[in-house]
Amino acid sequence: MESSRILVVDDDEMIRALVGAVLGLHGADVIEASSGPEALDILSIETPDLVISDVMMPDMNGFQLITKLRSQAELRSVPVLFLTSRIDPGDATTGLRLGANEYLRKPFTPDDLVAQVSRHLESPDGAGDATIARLLPSGDGLASAIDAARADGHRVAVARLAIAERLMVQARFGVDGWDDIQEQLASLAVAGLGERVVLGTDDGDLVVALVDHAPRGVASSLSALGKAVADADLSVRGESVRLTASIGWAAATGEVSSAAVIRRTAAAAAAAGEQLDLEPVRWSASLRIDSALEPSRFGRLRARLTTPFQIALTFALGVVGPFLIYQALYRVGWDVSTPLYLGIVLSLAITGALIWAEGLHALDPVRPPQEPGAPQPTATAIIAAYLPNESATIIDTIESFLRVDYPDLQVILAYNTPRGLLIEQTLRRLAERDTRFLPLRVEGSTSKAQNVNAALRHTRGEFVGMFDADHHPQPDAFTRAWRWLSNGYDVVQGHCVIRNGGISRTARTVAVEFEAIYAVSHPGRAQLHDFGIFGGSNGYWRTEVLRRTRMRGVMLTEDIDSSMRVIEDGGRIANDPALISRELAPTTWSHLWNQRMRWAQGWFQVSKKHLRRAWRSRTLTLQQKAGMTFLLGWREVYPWVSLQMFPLIAFLAWRDAGIEKLDWFIAIFVLSTLFTLTVGPAQTLFAWRLAAPDIRRHRAWFWMYLLFASLFYTEWKNIIARVAQVKETFGDRQWKVTPRMSGR
Repeated sequence: MESSRILVVDDDEMIRALVGAVLGLHGADVIEASSGPEALDILSIETPDLVISDVMMPDMNGFQLITKLRSQAELRSVPVLFLTSRIDPGDATTGLRLGANEYLRKPFTPDDLVAQVSRHLESPDGAGDATIARLLPSGDGLASAIDAARADGHRVAVARLAIAERLMVQARFGVDGWDDIQEQLASLAVAGLGERVVLGTDDGDLVVALVDHAPRGVASSLSALGKAVADADLSVRGESVRLTASIGWAAATGEVSSAAVIRRTAAAAAAAGEQLDLEPVRWSASLRIDSALEPSRFGRLRARLTTPFQIALTFALGVVGPFLIYQALYRVGWDVSTPLYLGIVLSLAITGALIWAEGLHALDPVRPPQEPGAPQPTATAIIAAYLPNESATIIDTIESFLRVDYPDLQVILAYNTPRGLLIEQTLRRLAERDTRFLPLRVEGSTSKAQNVNAALRHTRGEFVGMFDADHHPQPDAFTRAWRWLSNGYDVVQGHCVIRNGGISRTARTVAVEFEAIYAVSHPGRAQLHDFGIFGGSNGYWRTEVLRRTRMRGVMLTEDIDSSMRVIEDGGRIANDPALISRELAPTTWSHLWNQRMRWAQGWFQVSKKHLRRAWRSRTLTLQQKAGMTFLLGWREVYPWVSLQMFPLIAFLAWRDAGIEKLDWFIAIFVLSTLFTLTVGPAQTLFAWRLAAPDIRRHRAWFWMYLLFASLFYTEWKNIIARVAQVKETFGDRQWKVTPRMSGR
């Protein structure tokens, strides 16, 4: 032990001092770290001879620390000893599986500690003995490493770990988050498969080449690895993630190239994915490689062309068609340019004025009564989930609800799944430990609406909070909601705040946009038009009203449909921007496109169904009917109106034989243009002024949103709205589940 460098990681200063004193008496040079992140900072600068770590620590526990450590090639050979007061035998198994060399329990004797440290310094063992390559990239790098091993006469088997939740993790945490998961999976592979493995990635999956492993032992080793992945408590950006690995493998034999062997593992992993039973599948000739990897060429071409065709069609309908109509009318003696011009300018000005009005009203939001109108009753939280897409983080969500500060809260996870999942066993164990929690599998369900409706049969609460599976409510959420509901309101909609805005530009854009929606537009509209709407998540209902209203799965936005039915029946919906829950935003533009397309098409469905009902209603006031006209009517027309200046200017240029002959300095055009240009900055300023503190502090996000929304984002959303109407008109209704499963 003489002159050995030993890193001691523990949040207890007395333990660090005691261990340091004991080892210092034997000549060791002890370095101290009070947390996992601090230890990683030290390890990035120097490599100690041994690490002693506690398990239970804030910010990053010992299991997460060793996973990070074992994922780095230069640290894999460093012995790690856990020193902890935890007595659960399963923890020791987990620690050793993750690559720890020893698991010691507190209290300890100095002699035992010195003996174990000396043994591992003299003869390090465990995960460090494995000879591996660091996550070689797909393509020639990985195949070449396998080729080299085969050329040297080594026996090689290649396995692929296809993670069922991969797309979900990537959508929630971005590419860097998935890279972090890959490193942790690599650490598990090294710890579980022992010596002689080569690690790489291919098409987003972890690929492991097992060198000189006994053929009969490959399947059992991979089976154990699959179970280890399912049991592992991985972490991304401080959030716990649970994963399911479908493992396919193939032997690298004969004249088959290493690249072809890697492709075979994809077919085998796809077959394993059909069962999700953690048992590895070996490739055989009956498994078709092409179908496992990608759809047909025609299917790919059709998928790629559908969206561009629909966008082109809306351009033809919104620009080319009107231009030809103006030409045709002019040729028969009708010049509609002047009234049309005035109508467009007036429409844009009215729209801008209404947005300003919403923002000004939002500056002084209606607040709930200080005291509830009745004692706090039993409440129920219903979390709706499509579990295959939510299993990675659903445990964190449930635990956040169980931490809510409310005297009697029932938590129901109402989920659907096409097949049995291992996470369901974890959910059942959690329910056994905490009787407030009820996991409810809704057989035959295909929608959130069905899940919610099924949960109502098990609801004990006098009021119900409805949430999507990524929402974490603030501790006093149910108490604040009851202040509204006990004083005459039927529904109260809270403020959804994005909690992963730092991951990508897409998430940052949505983070600011949500402030514009939930902190400005919703509460401002509620005051301006005298009604609010339920936005799908972080909404609280009187149970009797929800049972009477229900959710309708035929609607793509069942939340807006239910809102309209409540209002039409004379119900009251409040919007409270201080009633906060935090959710995850999509992190890629493709996921955001799919989500907003469903929203836009769902709004169009609701508009067709409810606008006429609102006009004919005998319970709605004139103020409310005007608000309904703007919300359900004008918002569907506006994306087309916003285009009309282009065909009009083109027509005027054609009529006057040149665009240079147009007079651009007409007073009404200049004034309306200047006024319209103020709307974007004003809305962004209102959003910043009223934003949740953790979003407001990111001023750069608001500046980026102002510039980006002004130039691109607003029209991008208008394109979606127009395409959504085309889809709905032609009956093209596809529910593409947003991977983050955020609130609507």
